[in-house]
Amino acid sequence: MQCLGTMPERVTLGEAAKMLDVSADTLRRWDRDGKITTTRDSRNRRLVSISEVRRLGGRPERHRTDDQLSARNRFPGVVRSVEVDGVMGIVELECGPHLVTAAITRDAIEQLGLEPGMEATAMVKATSVMVIGE
Repeated sequence: MQCLGTMPERVTLGEAAKMLDVSADTLRRWDRDGKITTTRDSRNRRLVSISEVRRLGGRPERHRTDDQLSARNRFPGVVRSVEVDGVMGIVELECGPHLVTAAITRDAIEQLGLEPGMEATAMVKATSVMVIGE
């Protein structure tokens, strides 16, 4: 399974403007004034590197969703175990140093072909997240 949510190296001027909460006209002016570095794609659109967006933003950038899903919290990993009992199953993913356990339907497990050793991504969208300081 492909890792979702990877950030592109460059974004369009409009996307950069949204990320920086300024207008595209402002970024065009900054480009003309040499305050921002842009490149052009094959369609002659201005592109802005993510490092340039970070430099101008002055704050860490949030990871983005793709066009189809709104879940931002994605943990690429490897399926460690799959246990199916009746219509439900438990899938455990090893995502770096973390283990993520998901209770999903047997149909979903079969449709995704989940089995130990394969790559998969856990996507989490929760209304409640608990954080413990150490």
